[in-house]
Amino acid sequence: MIPNEMGNVSFIKDFVIVGFPGLLPHYYGLVSVLLFFVYVFTLVGNAVFLALFVMSRSLQKPVYYCIINLAVCDVLFSTATLPKIISRYCFQDGTISFMGCFLQMFFVHYFGSVTARLLAVMAIDRYAAICFPLRYHSPLMMIIRAYPLPYCASNTIVHCCCDHIAITTLACTDREEYSYPAFIHAMIVLLGSLAVIVFSYCAFIVAVLRILSTQGRMKTFSTCSLIIIALFFLPRCFNYLSSNINIKFSTDLRLVIIMMYSLLPPMINPLIYCLRTDEVKKVLIRKLQRKK
Repeated sequence: MIPNEMGNVSFIKDFVIVGFPGLLPHYYGLVSVLLFFVYVFTLVGNAVFLALFVMSRSLQKPVYYCIINLAVCDVLFSTATLPKIISRYCFQDGTISFMGCFLQMFFVHYFGSVTARLLAVMAIDRYAAICFPLRYHSPLMMIIRAYPLPYCASNTIVHCCCDHIAITTLACTDREEYSYPAFIHAMIVLLGSLAVIVFSYCAFIVAVLRILSTQGRMKTFSTCSLIIIALFFLPRCFNYLSSNINIKFSTDLRLVIIMMYSLLPPMINPLIYCLRTDEVKKVLIRKLQRKK
């Protein structure tokens, strides 16, 4: 921490990302390798689909544009969060500059919000396909309100990235007037998108049940991605609620939950949305056979 004296108050110039506070040092190498594997798998999986989309005209259809946007968001979200926490465990370098931390916070919440809306749009698209860009309020206001706060105490972030809640708890002021607007915005984004998805899937299920053949029902249901949707939305809502209504549980457990809903969907999305799609699989197999 580099102090900047201003009267009797020292304002911090950088933050230190701790990660999992209960993790023993001899596990640091294992965790860094695991996170590196997750990052590489996310990059490769999404890059494969992006390459197929660019090289194959048969995939350049409106139905795949949302998946392309989702793949790009997944790659950028992982790139904004993972390199620093990998560096913290691999090279013992958890320091991030004051400005860099707020930039990371912006990208974390921006790509999270965009992904929520993309999943909602994809649910509507799936419903429309079976049965017959949204207005976006940027999380920039969260950053604008948090950035001027006086950060003059600890610069240790007990988190794996620069999250809004983790940063604003370090401010030397009452954060209540800043935390509740951010909480309300998060709930509107998450619950609003989730409500659209639930409505779309309910209509989707009703339409599928009208299909007479059991095989046709199973094939249609196989296009659902309820696991990823539940993994993305439900733990996020629980995390925001617990932070604002003072539900106490282990910090390491909370970080494990956050890492699961932040990192698993970008890693699994290529399998869920791409390789389970017959047209994408056919294009991929055709490309591999040509190389042989």
